[in-house]
Amino acid sequence: MVEGYFKSMNYPTYFVIPLAVLKVLGVIMILWRKSQWLTEWAYAGFFFDLVLATAAHYYAGDGIIGFSLYALIALFPSYFLGKYIRD
Repeated sequence: MVEGYFKSMNYPTYFVIPLAVLKVLGVIMILWRKSQWLTEWAYAGFFFDLVLATAAHYYAGDGIIGFSLYALIALFPSYFLGKYIRD
């Protein structure tokens, strides 16, 4: 199913597995919170992924309002609340 979405947006399908692995590792780093440096990079990776996903959906004709935009908006409170708790 995910491969079909990538094909519909003219992205190569070999991105599917590495992107999925990196997303799982990013979630683990955010929940683990042992290294502030890795946590910051995980949030940065999710930010860039969601910005590019929102742009890809927009340019594919799906519109800008979608799950990727909602996830991008939800990322900010998660980051700042987590930063507040860590500090």
